[in-house]
Amino acid sequence: MLFVALFYMTHCGPRNPERVVKTTDQEELRQLSDRLAAHIRKLAGDIGERNVFKPDAYRRAADYITGVFRGAGYEVDRQPYEAERVTCVNLTAARGGSALPNQIVVVGAHYDSVHGSPGANDNGSAVAALLELARKFAGEKTGRTVEFVAFANEEPPFFLTDKMGSRVYALGCRQRCDDIRAMISLETMGCYSNEPGSQRYPPFFNLFYPDCGNFIAFVGNIASRPLISRAARVFRSNSNFPLETVAAPAFVPGINWSDHDSFWREGWRAFMVTDTAPYRYPHYHEATDTPDKVNCDALARVTMGIEAVVRDLANNAD
Repeated sequence: MLFVALFYMTHCGPRNPERVVKTTDQEELRQLSDRLAAHIRKLAGDIGERNVFKPDAYRRAADYITGVFRGAGYEVDRQPYEAERVTCVNLTAARGGSALPNQIVVVGAHYDSVHGSPGANDNGSAVAALLELARKFAGEKTGRTVEFVAFANEEPPFFLTDKMGSRVYALGCRQRCDDIRAMISLETMGCYSNEPGSQRYPPFFNLFYPDCGNFIAFVGNIASRPLISRAARVFRSNSNFPLETVAAPAFVPGINWSDHDSFWREGWRAFMVTDTAPYRYPHYHEATDTPDKVNCDALARVTMGIEAVVRDLANNAD
């Protein structure tokens, strides 16, 4: 029964389906890689460690994200709240839906870094992807509303507490009775390796997954399995970047390790997009998590695949 359960959790649709991969403009991909790298250098290089222990840097990071959102044409909604006597803020850039504006797709990434780390991959890589996704959709008509959100305080000591930015945000959505149709949590997306043995897993999961850390993963709970399956089909139809999926109980180590957990608690379907962080990345939560460690070319390919997923969720029927 254990292996049957593991097979069910690890197979959200066919692993390598037949697909038609769109021809990607290499110049567009190169430009995207350069923009992603510039965001990461700003956040993790120029600004560096950003959290309540470095409040000036934290404010500079929020100001930078706000400026990029506004530069793309968005009005930025600020949701301030206090943690450790520091004002922290969630930042939202919303693209209103034309047909079903009350139905919402949330794409989020936390912009704080853990104490002692500049946070290039965790989570500058994901914030960079968030900013570029927002830029892409700024002038695009969507059926549903899409909210691009930069969350505060995902890292300890706030992780899984009511001071976690995504928890504050999700509770606000619940109080307004928002109709959240899907949430995508972008988390640690820039480390890839083709070396055998570069990928590790919780117990037994190695029986179903490759030992090379060259893939992006869609990770969620059992209730979010249909959402993950749909997202995986769309991603694979629009990108040839390696993708693995898992839908497992939240007690499996790593399954709930980001902002998607805040949305699960309110009963909404959500999944995490991740390079699996500590199961692959040797600089996770270290002072050595610097911009030069992030593979921006791979991150650009992943971002373009996620763009197709967001477009599908924003426009097509459930």
